[in-house]
Amino acid sequence: MRSRLWKSISGFEKLVLNTVYRRTLVITAHIVLIVFANYAAFWLRFEGNIPADEYSLFLKTLPLVLAVQFSCISFFGLNKGLWRYAGIADLLTIFKAVTLGSVLSVFTIHFLLGLYSYPRSVYILDWLVLIMLMGGMRMQRRVLRELQSLNTVGKKRVVLFGAGDAGEIILREIKQNKALPYQPVGFIDDDERKHGLKIHGVPVLGTRKDLPSLIDWYNIEEIIITIASIGAGEMQRIIEDCRKTGRTLKTIPGIGSILDGRVSVSQIREVRIEDLLYRDVVKIDTPHIGAYLKDKRVLVTGAAGSIGSELCRQIARYRPRNLILLDQSESSLYFTELELAAGHPGGSFIPVVGDLQDVRRVRGIFEKWRPEIVFHSAAYKHVPLLEQNPSEAVKNNIIATRDLARIAKDASVDRFVLISTDKAVNPTSVMGATKRVAEFLIQELAKQNKTHFVIVRFGNVLGSNGSVIPLFKMQIEKKGPVTVTHPEMMRYFMTIPEAVQLVLQAGIMGKGGEIFVLDMGEQVKILDLARQMITLSGYVPDEDIKIIFTGLRPGEKLREELFDRSEHVEPTSHAKINKALSESFGDATRLMRQIDELEELAGKGDEQGLVVKLKEIVPGYDKHVIG
Repeated sequence: MRSRLWKSISGFEKLVLNTVYRRTLVITAHIVLIVFANYAAFWLRFEGNIPADEYSLFLKTLPLVLAVQFSCISFFGLNKGLWRYAGIADLLTIFKAVTLGSVLSVFTIHFLLGLYSYPRSVYILDWLVLIMLMGGMRMQRRVLRELQSLNTVGKKRVVLFGAGDAGEIILREIKQNKALPYQPVGFIDDDERKHGLKIHGVPVLGTRKDLPSLIDWYNIEEIIITIASIGAGEMQRIIEDCRKTGRTLKTIPGIGSILDGRVSVSQIREVRIEDLLYRDVVKIDTPHIGAYLKDKRVLVTGAAGSIGSELCRQIARYRPRNLILLDQSESSLYFTELELAAGHPGGSFIPVVGDLQDVRRVRGIFEKWRPEIVFHSAAYKHVPLLEQNPSEAVKNNIIATRDLARIAKDASVDRFVLISTDKAVNPTSVMGATKRVAEFLIQELAKQNKTHFVIVRFGNVLGSNGSVIPLFKMQIEKKGPVTVTHPEMMRYFMTIPEAVQLVLQAGIMGKGGEIFVLDMGEQVKILDLARQMITLSGYVPDEDIKIIFTGLRPGEKLREELFDRSEHVEPTSHAKINKALSESFGDATRLMRQIDELEELAGKGDEQGLVVKLKEIVPGYDKHVIG
């Protein structure tokens, strides 16, 4: 019954608000209210029995009162406002308009027309009744919305964890949007000073230690973490404490993920593994980066990949003159360009399908678009696959990088940033060895010309193509088993947006030849990661979903490293960016000759010869080291 009532009210509201005659209805309503208020004033003054003479006076002065009051209402714009947004400001405007109308009515009736018999109390009563009627007419929508919020059929009883600014925004949206499936019961906040306070009528119930009892007492079905900015490690503890309640857990993205700094109900989502690996918010020199990228011609290779596409998203925010998107995957490139065009209307995005191994094609791109800045993220990265295909690894990760860098140098590109990997450090894989040779190459080229060649090295990024996170998600969806190569396997992790922000920051810091290494935090045990993902999916590890160990794959290490044995760490002006200092390769002529030999071996498909040559170039390369 109640549900049908609300539907009827809602339908009537839509009819009134959406009709093309809305303005006519508003004007008519005001006329009716003015007439009714004036009549009610006489009726109240004479206690419901208006004498004939007074009734005649009412009819005689009504057109004047109507004209004066309606003119004042129109002057203050009350015929144009949207009642659904009525608030205190609207009530003040009504007060001003009606007061002015009443004063003008008194002046006209009493002094200009000389109708001294007009009851003075009617002026006051008319003023009061009209204010009440006009204010009530506007506030009825808010009252209806509040009453409708009492209709909790089909709504989840939720508690909001975090009674700060983000929590207030989320609560306000929930209360205003009747379509949202939430019924806020209260807040949880560890700041005891807030306990007992209310935000929009919703109380702060207690701290996280009170959660178990509050969950049962208030019959909470879901917990929403409404903290937009928090220190590293604290989010994990909050999630773990909330997860122990057995209730559905949701959150909003951290401030580092919300680039525009805003929070909304639309961003409420399931807790993800990124939240369990929560890190401090990255702070970058946005004005400096913006000044450098704005109105520049920027080329991103591998623009449709995980890192490349995020580079494009973030660079687009700084309004480059042209953003050239180079990738050999036409479908992925198409959707990347569509996303950028939709998010940045008016931006110049140039999707270019091409293979970096095609030197003539690459040279033609530089001649046509003349990029001033190059971010080289294109590479083959899948370790086990490249162990089986070393020729392709060498062609793509070394030869194509050499040719691209030479073309960039000849084109007088201002800055060239190579995206490298922790697998290049003391490598045990073909992939890592090829990336280490690419680092040597860029360092040597940096000595020879004006182009600022810079290297940025970091570890795994969450959710990238071919990473362990999507694999675990797929295995969990199939109810397992989840495969982990080794119980002691550990990796560095950071989010893709965080990595790219730091790449942009490091890119503008380099003078030429530096290897910048991003602060990856502590390594994470892959087994723990698997267990956490299974738990977040609502299953019990080793009971609902089994975890099996498959053994290390070719080229894999148990633990990655960020610095070579010969390197030492030097801090930079940015807390999350370090510099790897070491002697460069030392003999550019010999390095270029060895790369030429690699190219010849790759062309012949001599894969054993390639591995031998890689070991010759990279002294730390040992395929048999697994720890």
